[in-house]
Amino acid sequence: MEGEKEIKQLEKRLGELAERSSRQNIYTFTGFLGMAELDVFHCMERELSYAHPVLFGGSEEAERLVIRFGDPGELGYEEAFPITLLKIEPLMQKYADTLGHRDFLGALMNLGIERSTLGDIFIKDNNGYLFCLDSIAEFIMEELRRIRHTDVKCSRAEPDKVLEKREKVRQNLTVSSERADVVIASLYHLSRTQSMDFFRARKIFINGRLCENNSCSLKTGDVVTVRGKGKFFYDGADRETKKGKLSVGVLLYQ
Repeated sequence: MEGEKEIKQLEKRLGELAERSSRQNIYTFTGFLGMAELDVFHCMERELSYAHPVLFGGSEEAERLVIRFGDPGELGYEEAFPITLLKIEPLMQKYADTLGHRDFLGALMNLGIERSTLGDIFIKDNNGYLFCLDSIAEFIMEELRRIRHTDVKCSRAEPDKVLEKREKVRQNLTVSSERADVVIASLYHLSRTQSMDFFRARKIFINGRLCENNSCSLKTGDVVTVRGKGKFFYDGADRETKKGKLSVGVLLYQ
């Protein structure tokens, strides 16, 4: 979030969606929310609990999420999240540019699309896979024709046929403590000062919540996102070395 005004606007919007769901006995949905926006929700989560919020982004591993308000038990039915998975592929792979996340996102944003309509983008075999709101899917399929110098086409994809459970690999680190700034500095080869800069810039999220306390201790199972660097899963300390340091593990996607 950019500032206090944007935070207040989001808080008001979340409150309105929760209240409308409860008052009208319907499901209501946000757009896709990024991590800073989701932190605003988490700060309000208790007061919004009466509307039974559920978060989903198209897959269990998604970072950008939609919030649904409404209780299936009270409403008597389940309404699916309005999320479509699109496949964006070069017309001729042989001559295509090597496309990255920024290329796909930049081309989409150039269509004048609001960021809240777009979820996670992942790349597989030089094809882009995009979670988006149902309401924007047809527009993207009709209008997105080129990314960089590469002509592309868009089609709907079945998540079950595309998404594979990504394997994680364990990396061992030797650190002085389980403090978040210490582990982050070691993993990403940063100085302690550089690590602190990420906290000051509000770029550290632990279990989806903004973390500004660099001295907090990580616990086994914590999911840590460092915006601009990546995401890891803290796997805890194994042992103490002869020099009194800790051998800890982190899990990273292959």
